[in-house]
Amino acid sequence: MPERTLASIFCVDADPDVREIVEVAFGLVPGLTVRTCPSGTLAVQELPLVMPDLVLLDATMPGLDGPATLAKMREDERLRNLPVIFLTTTALARNVDRYLQLGAIGVISKPFDPPALAVRVRELWTAAS
Repeated sequence: MPERTLASIFCVDADPDVREIVEVAFGLVPGLTVRTCPSGTLAVQELPLVMPDLVLLDATMPGLDGPATLAKMREDERLRNLPVIFLTTTALARNVDRYLQLGAIGVISKPFDPPALAVRVRELWTAAS
């Protein structure tokens, strides 16, 4: 089976600095588009319109947090199978296990190294494909 190409990422993070870092980090990758969103509530509304290849999802947002956003995504048939990687400042083993049990393909700790972010996301994407 041919490897799927990662062409679009949708980043949901409450922190505008993280969203900017993600845009810059992936902006250097040819052929990859990145959209960002500041909340889980908006993400659930925008994702069906965008239909990215992958979602980077902040685990601890005010309002609809990452796990609740993922649950809402899984209720929508169009979003049910979108791969998700959690971004979190609380990457304790029990939290990582929980996020993976919720169906995430991986977890990336914040703060992350911007130049290494694209490499790590591609590793997780490839492992899940």
